[in-house]
Amino acid sequence: MSSKTNACRILDSLQIAYSLHEYDWDESQLDAATVADKVGLQPSQLFKTLILKGDKSGVLAACIPGDQELNLKSLAAASGNKKVEMVPVKDIQSLTGYIRGGVSPLGMKKKYPFYLHSSVKSMELVSISGGRRGLQIFLHGEELATATEGYLVDIAY
Repeated sequence: MSSKTNACRILDSLQIAYSLHEYDWDESQLDAATVADKVGLQPSQLFKTLILKGDKSGVLAACIPGDQELNLKSLAAASGNKKVEMVPVKDIQSLTGYIRGGVSPLGMKKKYPFYLHSSVKSMELVSISGGRRGLQIFLHGEELATATEGYLVDIAY
């Protein structure tokens, strides 16, 4: 097993139980459904982290189930923006410290407003990126909500 990532260190510091799951990744197959299949979960259990920019708030992050699409209007309303849009892929690393396909909701280089899909609270097991491609963290949904200190909102369809 590889060395611990910032996301792992945060969970350790909060004394939150988790397990690490490595998988072989491919640049052309970083989508949530493929990753979920490789780690033996349903896409609804794999939460993907998205980086956006609001017209009023600036950069923010959202985390939604892998089988759903982000509702930009709902996120804009929840975050006090008139509109939000995805940041360009080329900007993700400079904003978060992570690369596309390895963006964890934990351990970004700056703490951005964070919006987590409300379904997470009722889920026994969820998976998030461990902070690098090929590494997923499994944990209890409610523990993810605690660790991220995110706003629980219905932002996907």
